[in-house]
Amino acid sequence: MVKGGHRLLFLVGLSLWLCLVSPATSELQRLQHPTKPDGDGDGTLSFLVVGDWGREGNYNQSEVASQMGVIAEKLDIDFVISTGDNFYENGLTGEDDPEFLESFTDIYTAPSLQKPWYNVLGNHDYRGDVEAQLSPALRKKDSRWICFRSSILNAEIVEFFFVDTTPFVDKYFTDPGEHKYDWKGVEPRDGYLSNLLKDVDSALKESSAKWKIVVGHHTIKSAGHHGVTVELVEHLLPILEANHIDLYVNGHDHCLEHITSTDSEIQFITSGGGSKAWRGDIRSWKPEEMKFYYDGQGFLSVSMTGDRADLVFYDVFGQVLHEWSISKQLHDAA
Repeated sequence: MVKGGHRLLFLVGLSLWLCLVSPATSELQRLQHPTKPDGDGDGTLSFLVVGDWGREGNYNQSEVASQMGVIAEKLDIDFVISTGDNFYENGLTGEDDPEFLESFTDIYTAPSLQKPWYNVLGNHDYRGDVEAQLSPALRKKDSRWICFRSSILNAEIVEFFFVDTTPFVDKYFTDPGEHKYDWKGVEPRDGYLSNLLKDVDSALKESSAKWKIVVGHHTIKSAGHHGVTVELVEHLLPILEANHIDLYVNGHDHCLEHITSTDSEIQFITSGGGSKAWRGDIRSWKPEEMKFYYDGQGFLSVSMTGDRADLVFYDVFGQVLHEWSISKQLHDAA
């Protein structure tokens, strides 16, 4: 059962994220989520991050979900972030696709996971009916589901910038192979990407949040199967570096990964272990940047205050694999 105060916070959060505020200079959807009060006045925030999960419970998806429920209860999380590839292999066929219930609602059943889920789209989602995942009809089926192409979540001490990364990747347009992608709402592509980059840059510049976290599906730095997404390195990374974000969080590679940068203070986090993993599929990487790599299933927890963020990777058994802290005052990682 959800405790009274906990339930009240959840209902307050629901009312806030349902109220979209029109931004002044950006076309990005804007959402709000409150922090939990603490003695210092800044508030605290806890959340989980999982990606590449939607397989009707198979490939250990159900086992990962079970451990997410345990950790979510322990941390009293505020919400969950999904880094995309929400439904395999080819997204949803429509608003009434039973896959939504079979891979989401029926899997993440723990009381502690009955919180808002903020989702980005992955390349597999684009192989289905994208507008189905964006539809308010899914929120009527499961009120946790919150999905936009790109959006900003203001959680007081931190702002999250969710970026639609799939349209950046050239091969999905030039060499899709047997796959068919749903580009409604994206074409003409050049204009879509130009506006998105402009909006993200503008929103980051305007942000006064203590922490700035960007979430996308595709990798920027990764030693996993897909490796570096060159289009994001060319077009998005310069904007992230210029605006001094703290974390870039992604999925796409089915692993757990923590990479730092020798060129900036950005830390690159891959949480794509929600179901099927790719054992042994690891590329070489600069040892001074590679802090952690795990080629199995699992997820990430983040607990934040205004001055500190504690991050922990867990495996499918709920065991801690890697943990570290970031101090906002010292601008370094422990």
